[in-house]
Amino acid sequence: ALAGLAAAAAYSLLAGLGIPTQRSLIMLSVVALALLLGRESAGSRIIALALFTVLVVDPWAVLSAGFWLSFGAVTAIMYVVGGRAGSMPGWRVAVTTQLAITLATVPALLVLFNAFSLLSPFANAFAIPLVSFLITPLALAAIVLPFPPLLELAHWLTGLMMVALQWLADMPFAMWQQAAPPPLIALAGIAGVLWLLLPRGTPARHAGALAMLPMLAWSPPRPAPGEFRLTVLDVGNGMAVHLQTAGHDLMYDTGPAYGPDVDAGERVLLPYLGAVGVRRLDRLVISHDDLDHTGGAASLAEGVEIADIRADLPPGHRLHAGRAAPVSCVAGERWRWDGVDFEVLHPGPGENPRRDNDKSCVLRIAAPGGSVLLAGDIEVRAERRLLERSAAALASDVVLVPHHGSRSSSSAAFIEALGAKTAIFTVGYLNPFRHPHPAVWARWSASGARNWRTDSQGAVRVDVRESGVSVEAQRLIAPRYWHGR
Repeated sequence: ALAGLAAAAAYSLLAGLGIPTQRSLIMLSVVALALLLGRESAGSRIIALALFTVLVVDPWAVLSAGFWLSFGAVTAIMYVVGGRAGSMPGWRVAVTTQLAITLATVPALLVLFNAFSLLSPFANAFAIPLVSFLITPLALAAIVLPFPPLLELAHWLTGLMMVALQWLADMPFAMWQQAAPPPLIALAGIAGVLWLLLPRGTPARHAGALAMLPMLAWSPPRPAPGEFRLTVLDVGNGMAVHLQTAGHDLMYDTGPAYGPDVDAGERVLLPYLGAVGVRRLDRLVISHDDLDHTGGAASLAEGVEIADIRADLPPGHRLHAGRAAPVSCVAGERWRWDGVDFEVLHPGPGENPRRDNDKSCVLRIAAPGGSVLLAGDIEVRAERRLLERSAAALASDVVLVPHHGSRSSSSAAFIEALGAKTAIFTVGYLNPFRHPHPAVWARWSASGARNWRTDSQGAVRVDVRESGVSVEAQRLIAPRYWHGR
């Protein structure tokens, strides 16, 4: 027992002591201690003690997806196999275990990732034995005995395994994707899983599948015809807005790039769209060619289908790859979706402002219950052109404040023409530009608008219903104790 525990501890240190590794090591420690003391320990007690110890060492582990999936998988194995493992053939234990893990983790995977794999039992059937009995022992042996062919063989086996896994992953039915179910429906799904995993012969055991159906069929409610919902996402120092009508979805800007290989499209937009059940955008509008507005465009295009693009981008932009060139925004363009009117107000036909910010596509959305103006990064010159063209057309209940609240925008005349009751500032926490400028913030407040900002209040959601406009912020809906620190 001590030798096995020492080997497990050494391997755990090599593996980095992640939560699944901690759990395994703690459980092995309990088993070893029980053997040394001549006592028997129930599996439920071992799991409970492992859970308690992990939370004492790292209370924030509950924020990790691996925490829930790891403990959920092991609990499911013990729930299904339990003390029957010795009386079951090895192949049956393996098959039962895989099916139990697949079923048990479905609710957690839908809540955490809005998807689960339909082919994971087949992938695990060859990947787990290959890693457990060949790849890992070869890699560990190469640490003790520095013989290059050992690592070369491990590498070859890993490559072979990855080819097979990629083949499975590329199948059209490999993944089930849907919107994240609400807590009560997810709990009903968990109850259904537990009922399905009861021993054979349990009356009406398969009725557990009925409890899972609401979770698998869940689709978030959409706005009614003639209404729309606007969500200003918290993407840091940039802009990304999702607009949804009864049957259409539009994205205005795609947020910034955070580095050479990481952007808001991958980190924020795709997870968000998956959570709300959007897998196709009817239109993508990119206000102008600045990295804090276009940074996530390529990742977004790879993750969801985009039917139409309105943007003025250079020919070499990654968004052009494999698709027709986007169409530029031009003032006067109008369309109507589900009783909601869209109108491009800027730039005018033939206009080519010198500053890139002033090329921003200004879009106004109007429904019987209210209106919203998305102003991109326009500055005072473009604001003046809009006022000259038609000041009355600017009037809106909600405005996405131009240029993140920079002092080069939001002139007094522009603010007065809008008459907005809600002003939303898309700003990054401690951004180097110090947006929003205090004078601009004060001007919007003095006009009678209520100011909202994404850096301190998170995503801001605007619902324009027949009865009027309502605004709420994510950090007010779901506060966390670390907010505001």
